[in-house]
Amino acid sequence: MSPRRRASAEKTRPSAFWPAAALVVPAVGWFARIEISGGEHLPQEGAYVLAPNHYSEFDPLIIAVATWRLGRAPRFMAKESLFRVPVLGSLLRATGMIPVARASTASAAKQTIEQAQQLAHDGRGVIVYPEGSLTRDPEMWPMRGKSGAVRLALAGGLPVIPVATWGVQQILPRYGKLRVFPPRRRVKVLLGPPVDLDAFRSAVGTAHLAAATDAVMADISALLSTLRGEPAPAQRWDPSAHGQKETGRLES
Repeated sequence: MSPRRRASAEKTRPSAFWPAAALVVPAVGWFARIEISGGEHLPQEGAYVLAPNHYSEFDPLIIAVATWRLGRAPRFMAKESLFRVPVLGSLLRATGMIPVARASTASAAKQTIEQAQQLAHDGRGVIVYPEGSLTRDPEMWPMRGKSGAVRLALAGGLPVIPVATWGVQQILPRYGKLRVFPPRRRVKVLLGPPVDLDAFRSAVGTAHLAAATDAVMADISALLSTLRGEPAPAQRWDPSAHGQKETGRLES
């Protein structure tokens, strides 16, 4: 499907996104020729959670531009500490980014519910990387996910839209150096239909969150398999089983 769609009211309203888009979209366009498929799955109105795979420090820019081209403002979940950084914190708040607490505490759970309720009330979408950091999988398949995306979705009754990208590693390899030439490398973006989470909406406990997260990761992996033209691994990479930290840089 062509990404040239009727812009939503969210995108046509004047906002802090416009000057940012005027800078970011052409800059990203130098590096990447973004080809979007499945754009009809991104709601043009109402709240949602967009869940991408993550294998390059550059892929958030690809997701942001693709989301903008599809008519929605690209808002991300960002570490709470970033909101306390001068200037950056003001920019994050002005563009409606969502602060997220790292700790798994009762206050963090309460914050998730409040964020979900506010998103639903405002009809805004948010981009959440369910892996939490760049994948540790040696072949860059999605690794085991974290529950943040489904917590937010289940708390607010929001749809989770899975999305996969491929080709960004040719621009910026995982923990590598940015490649300026050649410009306009082909990057594919594929969105899928909302993940079926009906079985988990009335359940409680960590087990159902883990199962819901696995359902999201399975759909993302299936989309990536389509882009790569090869089957995804039967079992997702578990960093703890390989003695790896799940946050921070991946040490070789």
